[in-house]
Amino acid sequence: MNLLRDLPAPQPDEIVETLATGNAVRIERIFSHGQASPDGFWYDQDEAEFVVLLAGAARFRFADEETPRSLAPGDTVEIEAHRRHRVEWTAPTTPTAWLAVFFQPGHSGRSEAKSRNP
Repeated sequence: MNLLRDLPAPQPDEIVETLATGNAVRIERIFSHGQASPDGFWYDQDEAEFVVLLAGAARFRFADEETPRSLAPGDTVEIEAHRRHRVEWTAPTTPTAWLAVFFQPGHSGRSEAKSRNP
């Protein structure tokens, strides 16, 4: 599967596709085309989330930060469980594609990259 192939045409709502689930992990591919969180709405979820912006552009904001973060392809955001957040804006003229990995809080954070070769 190519995550950027066959991007859908603009729709009134975001398109969410579940790619894989198991052992308290869910992976979704999300397409936005000008959508944003409703005024005054903040996500507050039980799961932690790691997001990669694959294509397009977005502005993302945590409730405890004054300024939204501008996201471009390749940018990531790690969202702790119950850390309120919202999507302030997505590009209206080009698809914005996200990869979201939801997981149970616990072993979160960055680790050093390791080689797969012995």
